[in-house]
Amino acid sequence: MTITQATVQDIPAVLALLKANHADNVADKSNGFVTTNITEEQMAALILNENGVTIAKDGDKIVAFALAASWKFWSVWPFFVNMIKELPKFSFEGESLSTENTYQYGPVCVDSAYRGSGVFEQVFAASLFSMQDRYPLMATFINMVNPRSYAAHTRKAGMEEVGRFDYNQNHYYLMACRTK
Repeated sequence: MTITQATVQDIPAVLALLKANHADNVADKSNGFVTTNITEEQMAALILNENGVTIAKDGDKIVAFALAASWKFWSVWPFFVNMIKELPKFSFEGESLSTENTYQYGPVCVDSAYRGSGVFEQVFAASLFSMQDRYPLMATFINMVNPRSYAAHTRKAGMEEVGRFDYNQNHYYLMACRTK
């Protein structure tokens, strides 16, 4: 298993894994799902401008990814605009969250054949490491109807719930952790 930062050549495989695990395409959501849609152009910008796509490869096959970027990058999506407004309401270890001291992590996705193998923890740690020189804290959301993601992030990644918020009649946990 190789953990590395994605290149633009990896975009089709990353997008295929995202699409296969997107809530719109997953019948049994109890095994987890992702909700963020991203275009090929946005993925290229994420790779080239943010160095924000960490991948796991088994040979030539991409089996997991984690996205990470500045709030400026994510601010074209209405959901993330809402999160940016919500951030100052919350703190982590006594530090108020802001767009200056946090970045948005996620979605993260692991091919179903590789779940439980430790690849999630490896991709999460590498993604966190890739952002640590830019931000002391990481923040993200987890849909409250996605207990598999909540369990993975709290038990395996050590993230902490710092609050809850609503958007478009959905309920979310706001999660955070230190990058170092």
